[in-house]
Amino acid sequence: MSLTLHGYWRSTTAYRVRIALALKGVAYERVAHDLRTGAQREPEYRTLNPQGLVPTLETDDAVLTQSPAILEWIDEVYPDPPLLPVGANDRAIVRAIAATIACDIHPVNNLRILNALRTEFGADEAAVNRWIVRWIGDGFAALETLIARHGDGFAFGPTPTIADCHLVPQVYSAERFAVDLSPYPHLMSAADKARALPAFAAAHPDRQPDADRA
Repeated sequence: MSLTLHGYWRSTTAYRVRIALALKGVAYERVAHDLRTGAQREPEYRTLNPQGLVPTLETDDAVLTQSPAILEWIDEVYPDPPLLPVGANDRAIVRAIAATIACDIHPVNNLRILNALRTEFGADEAAVNRWIVRWIGDGFAALETLIARHGDGFAFGPTPTIADCHLVPQVYSAERFAVDLSPYPHLMSAADKARALPAFAAAHPDRQPDADRA
């Protein structure tokens, strides 16, 4: 099967998908859309993704959007190694850890939200940074408890799951915005263990062909 991933080097949602594909050893083509210039809103791209967001994954017979759905599709189509545990309770916990990031932390810190704070609500950069720190802090405090309870090296258990696919990009974002991560030792231990794996390292934003470190 041929796969094409539409993304952006710094997008944490695209980062999640890159991690999962790397963990599975799945090859894919890349198409970059520079979010800073609004390339994701171009009409041609909106025919693929009506929201005008990244990532989008094109397969031989489908166009997939929303990174949580894409991650589950990847795990179903390429089942080795599994990114969800076997038991129903454990799978629900992993999904809850992932959803804490995908539903409660990331959306309110998405670029379009931050730009709206600046342009529509008159927030200066100090206010925007306080906003970012607040919502990452609230989410990470909950995750710290969950990872302390369920982690065993990784965010859940002794092997990477979709929870880690979400966690590592969110930690990258937190570090980018200079969030104090010292209150979250279990969370950071899990993130650091995951980041040491070759698949996570290969998916890092700085290692993407469209990376702009300026």
